[in-house]
Amino acid sequence: MMQRSWWRVFLAAALLVTSIVRAGADDGAVIERWFSALLVADRTELSDLLSDDVRMKLDDIGVVQSKEDFIASIDEWQGAVAGAAIRHRIEKSEKGETTVLACYDFPNNDTLMRETFTVAGGRITASTQKAVAQDCSGY
Repeated sequence: MMQRSWWRVFLAAALLVTSIVRAGADDGAVIERWFSALLVADRTELSDLLSDDVRMKLDDIGVVQSKEDFIASIDEWQGAVAGAAIRHRIEKSEKGETTVLACYDFPNNDTLMRETFTVAGGRITASTQKAVAQDCSGY
């Protein structure tokens, strides 16, 4: 009888770990989609990835954007990102928050950013972006 109880506890723990790992993987997939859409200024995909009440915080310039503000800025971003590359890697992901180191390699300069995303239900609910360096040598 004791072995049967132990097995149930083990099974419950395994299922919990699996669901946590799966949630982290799902968040990683959202982040992958985000950077792919950002590179090509895909308004539809970016809009789909953002929750309606998202808050996009740009620490370096003291701006907080709503979803509508962000999508409205895509025309300007499209010109800036032409010919660019974005490399990114996840530094950590836990409890629905993912921190990413991202190198924005524009044709005439590059910059290294740390970005934190909060993801819930497959959508970004919050994002904070802060410059780390004026080049990507630390990437």
